[in-house]
Amino acid sequence: MNVGDVLPTLLERVAAAGGRAAYFSAQELAEWPASTLGRMKEIGLLVPSTPAASVVCPGCEEECAMPVEMATTVAGVRRFFVVCDRREDTARVQVPLVQLEQWQCSPRLLADGVAKLVGLRRPLRDDDPRRLDLGVLKGTRASAHIVLYVEGTLTLHLAGHVLPLADVLAWADSGMIVERQALVHCVDNPVAAAGAKESAEKRRERLAARRKELVASGVHNYNEVLAQEEGVSATRIKQILNAKPQEQLEDAKDSAGLLGQLQRASSGETKRQR
Repeated sequence: MNVGDVLPTLLERVAAAGGRAAYFSAQELAEWPASTLGRMKEIGLLVPSTPAASVVCPGCEEECAMPVEMATTVAGVRRFFVVCDRREDTARVQVPLVQLEQWQCSPRLLADGVAKLVGLRRPLRDDDPRRLDLGVLKGTRASAHIVLYVEGTLTLHLAGHVLPLADVLAWADSGMIVERQALVHCVDNPVAAAGAKESAEKRRERLAARRKELVASGVHNYNEVLAQEEGVSATRIKQILNAKPQEQLEDAKDSAGLLGQLQRASSGETKRQR
């Protein structure tokens, strides 16, 4: 697995768990880049979980999913095994403990991580695991609650905006980073209704058209200009513009309120500077 695929994979698995923890086996994590995996464990995005209750039996080539049994020897050593009742030539198959090792990530761990990076004070408890309050973010002109919703996808709700969590998170050598500027833009430019959404493909088309305008105007650092207007990083702008149409259709939902307000706010700032 590439470094750039690790965080999206983590977010997709947590979203699919529907408010519960997502589990990752040791075998699966062995395919992740070691430095990235180590950093995720270090910052608490991945934490140890209880041993798996079922496992793919290593006794033969059929690879059946079987429940794990445990027995303790006279010396107090725990042995893990599966009891095969599907073949006459197989009975008890020992399972190494490392094969049962698993790690987990949950919406709460993500909420704690994002809140810490943004500098927010999280509530001590969450009444609903699918709706987690991250705290209050102060912008330059206003303040707003940030709430993480788990509804098939992971989204942040603030000041009437709905942002896919994947759009404001990125991975760097130092660990996970948050596009804080995008959140502050939302807080400072609240919308009355968050129901109107801009599809990923429409967003790409709009940004591509805006890029053409900038190029025609002689602007060479158009990605940086677009990033400032959108409140995201230049890297994210490049990802959006270079994505294939099908990838855009499968991308997370975006907020039309954020985009419209940011574009108008940016245009107003440019006019005032003139």
